[in-house]
Amino acid sequence: MKHGCRTLAWPSNQPVETLSDEALAELNARFAASDAAAGIEIGEAFEPFNQMNDMFTRAFWDDDVRSKDTDAFFDSYRSASSPRRAEGFTQKDFALRNASWIVSNLLSNRNNDDGEREGFQAPIRYDTPVAETKVTVDDPHEQASEIKSLARMFGADLVGVTEIDPRWHYSARVDTRNFSPVANDLPEGLTHVIVMGHAMDEDLVATYPSALAGAATGMEYSHEAAIVIQLAAYIRNLGYEAVPSMNDTALVIPYAVKAGLGEYGRNQMVITPEFGPRVRFSKIFTSLPLASDAPKPFGIRAYCDICTKCADACPPKALPFGPPQEDNDSTSTIKGVKKWSADCEKCFGYWAKLKSDCAICMRVCPFNQSKSTLYGRLFHAVATSKFRKVALYLETKRGMAARLKPGQWWLRLRGGMTGTLSDRQRLDR
Repeated sequence: MKHGCRTLAWPSNQPVETLSDEALAELNARFAASDAAAGIEIGEAFEPFNQMNDMFTRAFWDDDVRSKDTDAFFDSYRSASSPRRAEGFTQKDFALRNASWIVSNLLSNRNNDDGEREGFQAPIRYDTPVAETKVTVDDPHEQASEIKSLARMFGADLVGVTEIDPRWHYSARVDTRNFSPVANDLPEGLTHVIVMGHAMDEDLVATYPSALAGAATGMEYSHEAAIVIQLAAYIRNLGYEAVPSMNDTALVIPYAVKAGLGEYGRNQMVITPEFGPRVRFSKIFTSLPLASDAPKPFGIRAYCDICTKCADACPPKALPFGPPQEDNDSTSTIKGVKKWSADCEKCFGYWAKLKSDCAICMRVCPFNQSKSTLYGRLFHAVATSKFRKVALYLETKRGMAARLKPGQWWLRLRGGMTGTLSDRQRLDR
């Protein structure tokens, strides 16, 4: 991406491809059962999301979003030369964050001249040709099991499979040369999506809000970039199409929920039983015959219905307190889906002031706590049962999740003590 220069605003009347009413009705009917199982409610106002309207893209073309703060936010990922004195925002903290992103950035920026920011605003290009001969797949269930094992071998922490669903694909992607919408095309014949979850470092997440904590995000983007390319190359060598993808091409949250990896929470994240919301997701679109997983109601969404801890802790008050709603005022939120929706402008405005991602809502989520402790195991068991109000009572008494001071994180690092934190090791509650 180019920084520090003005771009022309995207003309709102420029046409983009969208699903016809007939195609949408057919998809709604086809996926009605799995939508219900996943807790997805689609209304009459639904329309596929245009990636031109995501907050990170709007920060380059929309004068209502772009500011000196947002420009400085993006520039800070290239250089740690403007740190703050606050703990967690020193030059060393920014340096570690930026280093964690470097592999992902090398991949994403390699085709800037073509307007493709791979993995974010364009699909990831691949050099592996599809083999002329297809390996025969007799049992899609067996093949899915094998693919999941290989994904974990390459480094994924969670893996699920679901069917391709065009409703979640961007109606347009972004040409980053002039920030204009372009066709969001995929090869013909794709049938399934392999969704992978990548757990973020618990110690680093415990330091949010800080630039230091941003290293947890960058590390997983760098890790997943390698993982999706490797697994896609394997599938293409089997003779089947495979398109590796990170944040590009389609919304990953509905795919992750449909693949049975977690449930959508009040904090706008997929909350998983294994890692809570502390997960990044990647995906591979493929024609390889695979058995699909089913959405799994773990009981997490039901707990979010009665818990507002993330909304209580949000500094810019960008998270909702009430029940899921279909209507929302943010351009950066998909239309026609009944769900919890953030005030994206407030959220990103706060990020820009920090010059780093915030994710306090991730840190304080009760499901983020480790099952390695007795209390953690007790909470997870009770919160996902019909006795969830008991878990809410315990969490209310317990207060907000502890924040690890960034300086303490560095001390632990120097002492070779990085690893999973216990509650008693976390400071500054």
